[in-house]
Amino acid sequence: MEISTLATYHCFAFAWYFFVAYSITHVRAEERPSEVFLYGGQWKYLTVLNLVLQAVFYGVSFLADVLRLIKKLRCAKCVISSRDLLFSVLAFPVSTFVCISFWTLYTYNRELVYPKSLDGVIPLWLNHAMHTAVLPLAVLEILAMPHRYPAKKKGLILLGLVAFLYISWVLWIYSVTGEWVYPLFALFSPAGLTAFFAGSLVVVVAFYNFGEFLNRMIWGQSEFSL
Repeated sequence: MEISTLATYHCFAFAWYFFVAYSITHVRAEERPSEVFLYGGQWKYLTVLNLVLQAVFYGVSFLADVLRLIKKLRCAKCVISSRDLLFSVLAFPVSTFVCISFWTLYTYNRELVYPKSLDGVIPLWLNHAMHTAVLPLAVLEILAMPHRYPAKKKGLILLGLVAFLYISWVLWIYSVTGEWVYPLFALFSPAGLTAFFAGSLVVVVAFYNFGEFLNRMIWGQSEFSL
């Protein structure tokens, strides 16, 4: 894909995620169900954090494209490295996890992850923007251009660190409020919750490996050219 076309695509993707993140973070307070968005606001939900992550990723991608267009190749090289690290370690696996885990649990029992009371607060299009569109956009990014993946050990350590930080945030909120971020967590014993978190991490790692596999199958081992 031409650099100018990539720049246009990344600009629109950045604007889209910025708009979606803005929309969900500006749901009017008086419309929110009493049990939702209390301590930590929307920033305790992985879905919302993922929207911010995607906006940052596409913003960095657009910057890399612009630097390449104006021939600032030394600066572009550094930004491209950050872009590829963001995509490989976080943007692709987290988007895939958000989409698949949400709709799996929603189909089983929506009250565990997305109570029906939210239907009057969050419009249908916004629900799909947060939980559905993130996956095809992540796959489209792989199809659009190659990405350098870090060494496997480095990538998994970074992914594990981010997962640990989010789990710590969830546990901190519970320690302060006595309420779980997702009603699903209340169904587990401490040992069961530990197993659930461990299983979720295994799934995210699998999505990381899947993204690397797709990237290699489509683009091979060729180096990305400035």
